[in-house]
Amino acid sequence: MAPRRFNNPFHGVVDMISEMNRISDSMSSLESGQAGDKERGYSDAWSPPTDILARGSDLVLRCEIAGVHEEDVSVSFNDGILSISGERHRDEDDVVYYTSERFMGTFRRRVSLPEGVKEEDIEASYAEGLLEITVRGGANARGPKRITVRKRAPKRS
Repeated sequence: MAPRRFNNPFHGVVDMISEMNRISDSMSSLESGQAGDKERGYSDAWSPPTDILARGSDLVLRCEIAGVHEEDVSVSFNDGILSISGERHRDEDDVVYYTSERFMGTFRRRVSLPEGVKEEDIEASYAEGLLEITVRGGANARGPKRITVRKRAPKRS
């Protein structure tokens, strides 16, 4: 039996600023080969590549953050927004890099979760450079509601 396919309730809800930063960073690093040269702060944080998928009725987010220590990762949930943040540190101070393609410094990613998700529905685990966040029952959320747009009557002068 084929798995049940869900409508994507996350179409267009990934934090647009984070996504645009990630795309811009990816393009500039391809051109220069120097993605990791500049340490980043929270205002210009890089965004880790993230997959959002359904596993049964659960929603699963996977963030690729290789080289980040578990204690340097933070996951929070507030007002329907899941926030993932942390920092990747350089290995040593006295090393000369010939090329550096991994982003260093702080990172962040924000994703809107479906209405009705509670903090106790969310679990996070981290191993081998992959942060996996499971939202129990999150894949069963309905997609956005479509609003009918009607033609407005012309103003009378």
